[in-house]
Amino acid sequence: MRKSEVLAAEAVSCLNKALCRLKDIWEEIGIPEDQRLQRTNVVKDHIKSLLDRMIKEEESLKPRLIISIQNCRMEMEKLNLELQLPGFEQETGISMLQQEKNIRTQVEALLTERARRMRQLKALLDQDQDLCDVLCSLPYGVAPDSVPTAEQLESFGQHVANQNAEKARRYAEFMDLKRRIIVHMGELDHVPETSFEKDVVCEDEDSFCLSRDNITSLKLLVCQLEERKAETEAACEAHREKIQRLWGRLDVPQEERDPFNEHMVASRKRNLEALQAEVQRLEELKLLNIRNVTDAIRSEVAAFWEKCFFSADQRQAFAPYFSEDFTEELLAQHDAEIQRLKQHHEDHKELFDGVHQWEDSWRLFLQLEKKATDPTRFTNRGGNLLKEEKQRSELHKSLPKLEKKLKAQIDAWESEQGGEFLVNGEKFLQYVEEQWELHRVEKEKEKQERHLKKSKQTEEDMQFGTAVRTPTKRRLLGTQTPNKSRKVPASRTPVGGKPPNPRLQGCNKENEAQLKGSPVTTSLTPAAPQHHFSMASVASTYSEFVRDLVNTQSVQSSETCPRPPTPRSSTAS
Repeated sequence: MRKSEVLAAEAVSCLNKALCRLKDIWEEIGIPEDQRLQRTNVVKDHIKSLLDRMIKEEESLKPRLIISIQNCRMEMEKLNLELQLPGFEQETGISMLQQEKNIRTQVEALLTERARRMRQLKALLDQDQDLCDVLCSLPYGVAPDSVPTAEQLESFGQHVANQNAEKARRYAEFMDLKRRIIVHMGELDHVPETSFEKDVVCEDEDSFCLSRDNITSLKLLVCQLEERKAETEAACEAHREKIQRLWGRLDVPQEERDPFNEHMVASRKRNLEALQAEVQRLEELKLLNIRNVTDAIRSEVAAFWEKCFFSADQRQAFAPYFSEDFTEELLAQHDAEIQRLKQHHEDHKELFDGVHQWEDSWRLFLQLEKKATDPTRFTNRGGNLLKEEKQRSELHKSLPKLEKKLKAQIDAWESEQGGEFLVNGEKFLQYVEEQWELHRVEKEKEKQERHLKKSKQTEEDMQFGTAVRTPTKRRLLGTQTPNKSRKVPASRTPVGGKPPNPRLQGCNKENEAQLKGSPVTTSLTPAAPQHHFSMASVASTYSEFVRDLVNTQSVQSSETCPRPPTPRSSTAS
């Protein structure tokens, strides 16, 4: 038996007991039968009315449940549609009351989810609006009164995170640009003038709008300030160079220069103004000393002529250099010429430095060649001979390499400029060839003179019976003359070695003979001097010099030895 049936039976039993009790009470009291019947009817009507009301109430519960289920279903469908969730699947085989409870529970969960999403949406909207105000960007495209989906909330949250990152990046960029702007304005002694400059420099950082246009404007302002700074620095540097030049030309004493030490280093606006004032003062002073200033500039011009290897014709082309009419126009012409020469030297600096390097190396090479033929070099002490031989060997290697490098540079320059690269009015490479040829001819001349001298000495010995003596080394104090002389091993050519330079091969014959133990002849007649030819004098006299030298050698060698080969002629420009 079910519990409800048991409870119903207990209710009937209680009702019967209550009626029996009422009957007993009525009998004890002595209520007549007709009144007991009346009272019993009242009890019956009361119980019947109570039960009818209860039945009526219970009967009304079903339609209420049906209506509640329908309402909950409608609300659940609406929430599922707003939240874009799948429909709720109802269980089968359950009572109406359980069904209503399940649907109501689901509706409450959907309402909670809807409220959560709306709270999250409102928070994201507030953050997005703040970021839009700071970054001056458009708001995210979400309606504030519609329930967003989970994907929309996730996308909106990612957008807000990206905006926060962009805000941090722009803020850092803004602070860096602001710092640079303040530094540049301080260096330029510039006071903020426009409203934008005042907002950047004077206002609080958090109140500045970090829009793309404002960041671009900040970058433009920085570029403008940097350009002004660069222009100021360039102007200051130009004024400093001019001041230094005018100080030197006008012989300004040091005590007048010292007050400008600060302005000769810093490049602020006040420094520029001070430098401009000094330049103006010196220019006025220069006009009062035109002759002295012009002479000073002429010294600079002559120095650059030497640096740039200008020929006499090139120097004569600047006629104002030789004018004695000292005017402002003449001074301006000299100023323009010195600027042109400086630019010319700067454009060809690498070539000119290479030419100077070659001349220095060649001059040293000739000195070492001359020392190599000096018999007294074996008596020196302190290792100088070894150092000289090592240095000469290095020059033997470095000179051809340097000439090759210069040839490549000159070829490239001539190809680019469409003209010839002249040094002192002639081709430098031709000048190099002539120097090598002159050196070779000089060596041949010295060799012929030694052979002629040796032949004459031999004839005199044969005629007068004198013996040829080989000079010996000077004995040191306290040492005995050795009976045997140490033999110097003959030099060997390494197998597979690099062949000697053709220019240097002929120049080393005499030195090799000295090192191999050939006797060094000494005489009272001084040896032929080494001639150093300048670049300005060789080109015009070289052909005559070679022709006279060859004729002299031909006459001398016809008596004592076969004629040497005639040196090749060079092509002078």
